[in-house]
Amino acid sequence: MENNNNEVAVTKESLWYIDNYVLIRDYYDRTVSRIAARCIRKGNIAVEDYPFYTYIIDVLDELCETGDYIISHTELHPYVEKKIKGGIQALKDNLSLYKQELERNASVEMTVKKDVEDISSAKDDIFGGFTNQAEDPTKGAGQSIDDVVAKLMAEQDKLIKTKEENDEEI
Repeated sequence: MENNNNEVAVTKESLWYIDNYVLIRDYYDRTVSRIAARCIRKGNIAVEDYPFYTYIIDVLDELCETGDYIISHTELHPYVEKKIKGGIQALKDNLSLYKQELERNASVEMTVKKDVEDISSAKDDIFGGFTNQAEDPTKGAGQSIDDVVAKLMAEQDKLIKTKEENDEEI
């Protein structure tokens, strides 16, 4: 669906992301306030010690994903100007704060998942153009990364054994 200006047409489904962002943002704010109040009533415990604290992080993660979608789809920006006070700049500023909060409080599982995704993405960026040896005759000419790591580990083990043997002789 494109119009005459080669811009992507806005669909009902894509507009849903703006409405969803506003709803999730409000829900996140209310949830944090409610849990903070519960923590006070439970003896002034830290919010991080609340049993369902990870749910807040999950909502925050969804909020960031939705905001990223909106920012990456420029066809939605004029609608953001109408729906969100301060427009796209306010959305970007708030999203930056939400991402900082998420990064500071993300669980180990979320951090590991993100690291794996980053590594996978980097591999795709680096090796994405190579699909088979017919397209790139030099592919496979050198050692694979696994072979290089194995070789380095073997050399490291050899050095450690040599050092241990020298230490025993003294």
